[in-house]
Formats: sequence, C-alpha cells, structure tokens
Amino acid sequence: MIKNISIIYENDDLLVVNKPVGLLVHPTLKSTEDTLVDWLVKKYPKIKKVGDDPELRPGIVHRLDRDTSGVLIVAKTQETFEYLKNQFQDRKISKKYITLVHKNIKKDEGVIDLPIGKSKGDFRKKSVRGNLRGNIREAVTEFKVLERFTVDDDRYTFVEVFPKTGRTHQIRVHLNAIGNPVVCDSLYGPKKKACPFGLKRQFLHAQELKLTVSDGYEKTFEAPLSDDLDQVLKVLKEHC
Repeated sequence: MIKNISIIYENDDLLVVNKPVGLLVHPTLKSTEDTLVDWLVKKYPKIKKVGDDPELRPGIVHRLDRDTSGVLIVAKTQETFEYLKNQFQDRKISKKYITLVHKNIKKDEGVIDLPIGKSKGDFRKKSVRGNLRGNIREAVTEFKVLERFTVDDDRYTFVEVFPKTGRTHQIRVHLNAIGNPVVCDSLYGPKKKACPFGLKRQFLHAQELKLTVSDGYEKTFEAPLSDDLDQVLKVLKEHC
C-alpha cells in the first residue's frame, strides 16, 4: 500500500498533498495498481461519497499526470468539492509549475494561446494543429524563463509555467508546439533522444497552488522539488 504521500495542509474541508512521481491519481479501466484514490479512501472513508463521480474519483477536483509530481488539492466534503470545482472553472485558482525543456526559449516570458484537441494520428495525444478530432478547446499558458543552460552541444531552459486553463497535457502540448518539449517527455518529446542526466521521467512539477478557501482567506500551497529533479538542476549548474 502507498505510504510516501506527504500532506502539505489539512482541515475538515480539504486536503493538500504532494503527489509523488509514478502514482496514478485515480484508477483507469486498464489499471490494477494502487492509486492516490485508494490511499484517500482508506485514510478518509467519508470521502467515498464526494465528487461528480465518487465511485471512480472520490474527492478529486483536478489531477496530475502519473509522472508529474507536486501540489494536488482534494475535497473532503461535497460542499467543498462544488466550491473548488467552481473556483477552477472560473479560473480563480492560480497554478504554477516548473519544468525543464529542450533548446533555448528566446523570450524571457510569453503567452501560448493555442486551442487543444485530440490528435487524429495518436489516440494518446493532444494536439494544437493539424488533424484534430473531438472538441477543440481554448487553452492558454503563460511562461517565464528562470535560467538557460548549455551542456556540450545541448541547450536547455528552466521555466516557470502558469496554465490559465486546465486541458489534459496542456503544458506538455503547448511547450512542444513552440519547439521546446519537456525534457524526458516520452509522449511529446523527441523520440530519438535519450533522457539526460539519469532522469527517468518528464521534468514537470506542480510547485504552487494559490486560492481563496471557503472561509474567505487566500492560501498558497507549495511542494518542494522532488529529489530526482533537484539532482538534474545541480548537474546543470555544475556545467555553468
């Protein structure tokens, strides 16, 4: 059973955790492994009845990909679930991610405003152009460059990313669309390029979530960078 989930904040209404890398948030039709939801239901049995689809995703208001670590908020009550759901839909919750991408991003900051739909070429993927299928939805991502690195003939950019909408794979799709895929992204990254620096997963971390909780106070929740990503940054800085 899952044991290494760090609780960032907790009260009677909500729970904020630092989701570890490699952990699914909720079960899928094909998965048989333990998920964050399994841990939640065991630790907080009352959460079984919370949410739009409590049998599959009890308490889950938003999600992170399996190989994305960081801040994730969970509702403990239906009232809090509805409140947080509306906050996300109205874009009143501020999200900050940090990532490392291939190549140099020339601009120090910018906005990627490209609608996202399902790719016709690969059912696993989302896309911003070409042969799309299904609903094509607005997607906006802001970014700010923190540092640029050059190692031998390879260039990398360390970036803060602020998704203003919440589309599946949004950050990964948008950064790939401007020619700067997330390092070690097995789905959207360069196929012939091995993961550098011993990295085993995509360099993407949900660092911060800022919102006004139901009692009217603004709170900021942060998750420290995981050890594997921190080690990559140390290696990069040693080359500078």
